[in-house]
Amino acid sequence: MNDRSAQRMAMLQEALASGGTLHLRDAAELCGVSEMTIRRDLSTQPSAISLLGGRLVMASCPGVTPVYDLTEQQSSHYQVKQRLCQRAASFIEEGDTLFIDCGSTLIPLLSQLSRFHELTVVTYALNVANAVAALPNVRLVLLGGLFYASSQSFGSDGMGAAIERLGINKALISAAGVDCERGVSCFHFHEVGPKQAAIATAMQRLLIVDASKFGVVRPAYFASLEDFDIVVTDDERAPGLLERHPLSTLSISLA
Repeated sequence: MNDRSAQRMAMLQEALASGGTLHLRDAAELCGVSEMTIRRDLSTQPSAISLLGGRLVMASCPGVTPVYDLTEQQSSHYQVKQRLCQRAASFIEEGDTLFIDCGSTLIPLLSQLSRFHELTVVTYALNVANAVAALPNVRLVLLGGLFYASSQSFGSDGMGAAIERLGINKALISAAGVDCERGVSCFHFHEVGPKQAAIATAMQRLLIVDASKFGVVRPAYFASLEDFDIVVTDDERAPGLLERHPLSTLSISLA
């Protein structure tokens, strides 16, 4: 983190010291920079500040955990993730162009793609790309940019526009947190752009999430529940939880 970035973070921490929140737009005005610069400051390295639904809060607030370990996530709830991916695979059809995001939830899905004769997978995740590259009948579109080792994924300012130029049949999206009021969130800010672009572009949007993610808020908000057509989960309470959301028209598919 350079000196100017550190000064901005110190200024924002002082503004948030009382425990309140600060809108991203106001934070940018306070520091005299763009909103994108503030986002970059926050994503450069672990910070005491998190971005939730367009507002900055201290990471020490309840329910916010900005630390992410991919190895740990891969071993967490693995059998559940396998069942979720088996259910998600039932929505895939021959000839589909799939957007598959990064993280550990959707990794078990990749081995199931070998039974298809014609598929295209669009991803910004290196671990997803490596697995797909070994499948003979699956065409791979790997979106590049700056590599983030912690999540084995790439990020760039132009990635959203690149995704929007593609014809995506189904977007398979994972999440680190799902809250009926605060929406769907993940750990990393560089994931927000590609996830949102895929959700906006795809003909069908699927959220694949295990029960441990419900009631959890992570640093980077990227969607509301209404942005998805289907939620694939293992939580039998999910229909009841989502019915409490007045605008929800989601289809719940239990693994």
